[in-house]
Amino acid sequence: MAMNRNREDNDMIEKVVSINRVSKTVKGGRVMKFAALVVVGDGKGNIGYAIGKSGEVPEAIRKGLEAAKKNMVHVNLRGTTIPHEIVGAYGAGRVLMKPAAPGTGVIAGGPVRAVLECVGIKDIRTKSLRSNNPINVVTATFQGLTSLTTAEEVAAKRGKSVKEILG
Repeated sequence: MAMNRNREDNDMIEKVVSINRVSKTVKGGRVMKFAALVVVGDGKGNIGYAIGKSGEVPEAIRKGLEAAKKNMVHVNLRGTTIPHEIVGAYGAGRVLMKPAAPGTGVIAGGPVRAVLECVGIKDIRTKSLRSNNPINVVTATFQGLTSLTTAEEVAAKRGKSVKEILG
């Protein structure tokens, strides 16, 4: 499991979360290939992730980065944290994310930390529940972050003012 951090000239944060060697048994023996789980973000609320597969590790990472940049989505943030508590779920993976006061830092494990640093969150508390498979954990984190809503969106949906929503 590798954790890489690179900055390209277009200011994208790229992280390789995990590299997995997979094999397929064919008539002539085993064929080894690599699957690289990659997360890409701009540090300002946009994030994407993908899995690249190839016979060589650098090629798998390159394919993953290209696919992740195509699948970028926007995440609603409130300052340096998230607007509300949420549980992201995918497969057997569950990730609990709670907003934290400024100065708390990113309290998260490996795959979750990679996603949060790429999206630009500086203060958050998380707990990975159930599965520890990096693909499920990253996808659950991604699902939780994309389903965050701001007070303005909730107020518009209900036809009320933000003050009425926040009390």
